[in-house]
Amino acid sequence: MLKALIFDCDGVLADTERDGHRVAFNRAFQEKGYAIEWDVDLYGELLKVSGGKERMRHYFIQHGWPNDVKDQHEWLQEMHQLKTNIFMRIIESGQLPARSGVKRLVDEALAEGIRLAVCSTSNERAVTQVVETLLGPERKKQFLILAGDIVTHKKPDPEIYSLAKERLGLKGAECMVIEDSRNGLLAAKAALMHCLVTISHYTKDEDFTEADAVVPELGDPPDVYVTLEDLKRIVG
Repeated sequence: MLKALIFDCDGVLADTERDGHRVAFNRAFQEKGYAIEWDVDLYGELLKVSGGKERMRHYFIQHGWPNDVKDQHEWLQEMHQLKTNIFMRIIESGQLPARSGVKRLVDEALAEGIRLAVCSTSNERAVTQVVETLLGPERKKQFLILAGDIVTHKKPDPEIYSLAKERLGLKGAECMVIEDSRNGLLAAKAALMHCLVTISHYTKDEDFTEADAVVPELGDPPDVYVTLEDLKRIVG
């Protein structure tokens, strides 16, 4: 029986990776005077690394650290905070809309008393703002939000979804995860949860063999791809 609907944030609630996080990283680099720009294709490769600080570390290990970096950990924390502030301004401006079908499916779940959660490796402040801005403060109150460094290991490790099960007091088989990436899919499946994939810009060529279903969007009328009843049938 379906008892919880758990969303990833970036790429699921909104297509924030290409036009949100990538842009914010580039503006942060520019603000600090670094001649660094992550183009659309490069950022797609960097997304194979989960977590913003981890992504920067991976990039600078490969390409060399800026000359003014004395303490790598401290510098990454500072840069990620700056990037998060810039990202927040992008979200608050309303430039990035929710993906189709997200509000509809959330409302269907709320109407039937199904629990809601967001599990993301992104900064907790940013994830909370995305949920509130895109879905509204009343819907946001209904969500358990687990994000950022609340866990030690990032997706594809199942730690964040295992924590969600614990916080919700549910079994994995009672939960449906909506993800857009293979890392997220593997994390959900390793936590013994059901998983539906909504393909995003950066994940269209990934392997989703293990998914319970794969759709281009959740969809709004007249092009609805997934309803709550569909998810209930998958869970059984």
